[in-house]
Amino acid sequence: MENTLELAEGGAAGDPEAGLRAAAAMRVLMERLEILQVERARALGWSWPQTAGRLGVTGHAVRRTGGRRAGRH
Repeated sequence: MENTLELAEGGAAGDPEAGLRAAAAMRVLMERLEILQVERARALGWSWPQTAGRLGVTGHAVRRTGGRRAGRH
């Protein structure tokens, strides 16, 4: 985690355009990762509250995420 933060801070320290593009790309990656992991947890029988708790969000929020398919925005 620390290396990731260092990379993010270093990339954003110079050119704002590069930093903003990196932030946008990381957001897309994070959203896709979350969708895939919610789908995996549900396929393994995890409940919505259990899945939500691990993400630190409400059950409603994780159900909304789980309703999207990986690879779609």
